[in-house]
Amino acid sequence: MASSTNEESVSETQSGKKSKKNTNQVDESQLFTVPDGWKEPAFTKDDNPKGLLEESSFATLFPKYREAYLKECWPLVQKALGDSHIKATLDLIEGSITVCTTKKTFDPYAVVRARDLIKLLARSVPFEQAVRILEDDMACDIIKIGTLVRTRERFVKRRQRLIGPKGSTLKALELLTNCYVMVQGNTVSALGPFNGLKEVRKVVLDTMKNIHPIYNIKTLMIKRELSKDPELRLQSWERFLPNFRHKNLTKRKEPKKKTTKKEYTPFPPQQPESQIDKELATGEFFLRESVKKRKKMEEIKVKQAEALTKRQEERNRAFIPPKEKPVMKKTNKAPSEAKIDIEAIKAKVRKAKTKKLGAPSVNPVPQTTPAYDKKKKNKG
Repeated sequence: MASSTNEESVSETQSGKKSKKNTNQVDESQLFTVPDGWKEPAFTKDDNPKGLLEESSFATLFPKYREAYLKECWPLVQKALGDSHIKATLDLIEGSITVCTTKKTFDPYAVVRARDLIKLLARSVPFEQAVRILEDDMACDIIKIGTLVRTRERFVKRRQRLIGPKGSTLKALELLTNCYVMVQGNTVSALGPFNGLKEVRKVVLDTMKNIHPIYNIKTLMIKRELSKDPELRLQSWERFLPNFRHKNLTKRKEPKKKTTKKEYTPFPPQQPESQIDKELATGEFFLRESVKKRKKMEEIKVKQAEALTKRQEERNRAFIPPKEKPVMKKTNKAPSEAKIDIEAIKAKVRKAKTKKLGAPSVNPVPQTTPAYDKKKKNKG
């Protein structure tokens, strides 16, 4: 009886665990989908009626060429930041912009958005686009690309590749990610939704790593089409996405002399023999000095004699005449004596005598008597 009750309790616990797992899976799947038309409620003064306790500020520098543009649009910047009670100051002497909170500021995140706004303005983003950062669903990303490539020429080429001919590549990227992208100097400024900013950063970094942006744009186009299908929304898209392999076209030059590594041995190489060891082996070590000198002199003389003979041979080479080729006499072969047929020759001669000399005309012209001969005949 006890065993049966234990089995029932185990089965109940297992079924409870399974049911919990199923509920968790359902909850997770529901988190992936956001209902259409849903929007996060805006942060109002009622959410924070007492305001902020401390004042916080941010400052950024801007280049000299942006001074004229910032002067023109500064009243618009102050008006846009005044809605969220943020104070902005433009210092043309130091070349800096400062934003800070006031006593009336109720949104604690408003100063962070104001900081992003002045950063974008300093990076040559026009005011019409930069103001969008004050919206709730907007974010910005400033990507530094100046230190990603070593040589300056290569950096300029890859940056131009990101922009494309007449800005076509950048425009395609903006349409696919719903972001505004601005390439200026050593930075790329992007403004848009969070998902789009992730894609923009990936494309920019891959382009600087010598991966053409057209490959990433193709994958983005495929993802855009797949996201429209509700059945494929929760599935993996790896089977649909293309796999682009990096082809290294420049082959590495192989060295002319290839060195083969010797097999590794734990023992050290054998120590080379010293001069004393060689003399001991040959027996010269035990000879007298006079005998050693005599032997050395003999060796030197032998070497000198060999060198002399070699030198003499080299000198004599110039006086050795080259071998002439034997002259072949042309011999005209005598014609083979053929039997002459005398009777045939006689017959040919007879025929030639009977025939008139000169070839006969093909179309013989009829002989016409002149007109004065006819008159003479008539008179006669």
